[in-house]
Amino acid sequence: MRQEYVMDACALLRFLRKEPGFDTMEKILTDAMDGKIVIYMSAYNYLEVYYDSYRVSGEENANQEFDEVFRELPIRLLWSLAGPYQTFFWAGHLKASYRISLADAVAGGLALALGATLITSDREFVPVEAGENIKIQWI
Repeated sequence: MRQEYVMDACALLRFLRKEPGFDTMEKILTDAMDGKIVIYMSAYNYLEVYYDSYRVSGEENANQEFDEVFRELPIRLLWSLAGPYQTFFWAGHLKASYRISLADAVAGGLALALGATLITSDREFVPVEAGENIKIQWI
C-alpha cells in the first residue's frame, strides 16, 4: 500500500512560489508522479491557494494556475468533508480544541481520518502535533 499524504495550502504555495521548502516539495510531488505515494488536498485548502493567487496576480492568473495545478500535479482534490473517513468530525475536533484556522482544521482532520501524513510549514500545527496522534512532515 502506498503511503498517503495530505497537503495544506502553505506547502503547495511554497512549491508554486519557489520559496524555501521548494526542493522538498518537488521531491514529494515527483514521488507522487512516480506512484510511490498519494497526495490529497481538500478543496478548502486549495481555496487558500486560489485566493492568494487571485489577490496577488488577479482572477485570470488564479484561474489559469488552478487549471495547471490540477492538470499537471499529482494531487487528488477532495470536494467533500463527509464520507467514510469522518473528516468532518476530526476537523470539528481540531477547530474546537486548537487555535487554528478552519482550513487548517480541515487539512488536519483529513490527515487524521486517512491516517495520512500532513505536509505543512504552518506553525499553527505545532500544538496539534503535540496534542494529537498526527504525523506531520514539516517543510
